[in-house]
Amino acid sequence: MSRSEYAAADPADPPVHDPVPLIVRTRARGVETLSLDAPERRNALSAALVGELADALTDAGEDTAVRAVVLTHTGTTFSAGADLRDPPAPDALVALLRQIIELPKPVVARVTGHVRAGGVGLLAACDIAAASHTATFALTEVRIGVAPAVVSLPLLPRTDPRALARYCLTGERLDAAEAARIGLLTAAGDDVDEVLAPVLDGLRKAAPEALAETKRLLTARVLETFDRDAAGLTALSARLFASAAAREGMTAFLERRDPEWVV
Repeated sequence: MSRSEYAAADPADPPVHDPVPLIVRTRARGVETLSLDAPERRNALSAALVGELADALTDAGEDTAVRAVVLTHTGTTFSAGADLRDPPAPDALVALLRQIIELPKPVVARVTGHVRAGGVGLLAACDIAAASHTATFALTEVRIGVAPAVVSLPLLPRTDPRALARYCLTGERLDAAEAARIGLLTAAGDDVDEVLAPVLDGLRKAAPEALAETKRLLTARVLETFDRDAAGLTALSARLFASAAAREGMTAFLERRDPEWVV
């Protein structure tokens, strides 16, 4: 697996001082599109990006003109996972995932690039997720000495448990067809916009209150997982990221070598 496929953006990359927002907002016929726009960092989940995305979601949720939200990206990566240079606090990431699930508008993921680690959790939190066949996915946390603790909150209730065990334990890469088979994606196709066209058309035809109440019914089981497990998994994430194994894994990542545990 190449360095670009690991769980996080490289903290050795030069600092980027963004003159523009990290989230680009556009709107068409009641659909608010939020694009993760830090391609030079592979749209890694930094504290800044997580904060801006949370603000954009709040605005969309409160705007009566917005019928649905599309979450997408610029560049070739949807999200590389946690940004090791400017990581969000584990509880901030939990709050973001819960915000997507609780938003009174459907959130639709549109993916045309790679998704790794924490980015997979972001995808799993969305109500509907579609990707092009060029997209790839991996839960790479174990390869740098941590665990997919926080991202498991939306993943466990929504994906095939046997398949999830394989991909969480091995860090293997999977393609869009496999991601759809195990429930990580709703659908995949050669042209993701063609896949999503009838979805967005259907959401535009639905009554806003009916959408909100239907989403509440569909997300109840996921939110039960958050209520039960979020505190413990947040603590686990913080502990593992501070561990000697994580330090070795991240150092190996930066030094372009295998960590010491590889046999």
